Amino acid sequence: MNETDISFLMDYLTAAIRLSIPLGFAALGGMWSERSGVLNIALEGMLLTGAFVSAAVAFISNNAWLGLIIGGVIGGLVGLIHAYLSVTLQINQIVSALGVNLSVAGLTSFFSRIVFDRGDTNTLPKFSFFEFLNQSQLQWVLSPENLFIFLLIILIISSLYLLFYTNFGLSVRAVGQYPLAAETAGISVDWIRYKCVMLSGILCGLGGSYLALVHIQYFAEGIVAGKGYIALAAVIFGRWHPLGIMGACFLFGATESLQLRIQAFDINIPYQFLNMLPYLVALLALLGLGGKASPPKALGVAYNKESRD
Repeated sequence: MNETDISFLMDYLTAAIRLSIPLGFAALGGMWSERSGVLNIALEGMLLTGAFVSAAVAFISNNAWLGLIIGGVIGGLVGLIHAYLSVTLQINQIVSALGVNLSVAGLTSFFSRIVFDRGDTNTLPKFSFFEFLNQSQLQWVLSPENLFIFLLIILIISSLYLLFYTNFGLSVRAVGQYPLAAETAGISVDWIRYKCVMLSGILCGLGGSYLALVHIQYFAEGIVAGKGYIALAAVIFGRWHPLGIMGACFLFGATESLQLRIQAFDINIPYQFLNMLPYLVALLALLGLGGKASPPKALGVAYNKESRD
């Protein structure tokens, strides 16, 4: 393998990792929600919320850090709405999630035309780090992309520990599998589900913020482009396990990176087919390419205290 091949491979892997980051945040959020028994197709809307809110706040305040924080907070509020509809009001969880997605799509489209010129923005403020550090290598380590990667790694390890080695994780898994038994043991099913769905919204908000403020560095309608649904496929393909989910996200990110590079080589393949590749891989994952997936037993099932035997 010559130097050109190594350079191409490194560029490809780097791009695959960067494309996997928003998927990773959203998929981790989806895992927490679905482990507690709440089906979360609203990952798409939560990602879009984080992208728009972070871009709008950063654009108005000229502060990317403030945009990131507010994007995560508002993403959590969208999670709260989904939790209220599906847990308290016990609306069908698919209907609730689709309602969130459609509402967010319409609201962000409307308000983007108010906040931005023509509904999008060409530039957004960049993250400012320790400006007194002039060493180029240290600046690379502290680049926004790498800091989000470090944050995602911390979240993966934290999720793994919390889910399988703490009482809270045991409660989440119990609520997602046998909510009646969990309630009998003194665990509040509704409270656990609320916390997990809100955590899902916060993580999606961070993923959307990365997408707008770091990866693309502008906001436009359709910026999410189905990444929330791909993240949902990653949750299923990864068997609702943090490590499996991250592997699935990297697979989808690598597929998207591959189709971009194939287009750059000007190969005689319709670009529409190449654009379809990541979604095709996600569809194959949902169809059980990696084997049969067993979701939490209470996933998508509303828990009604009054109907207990």
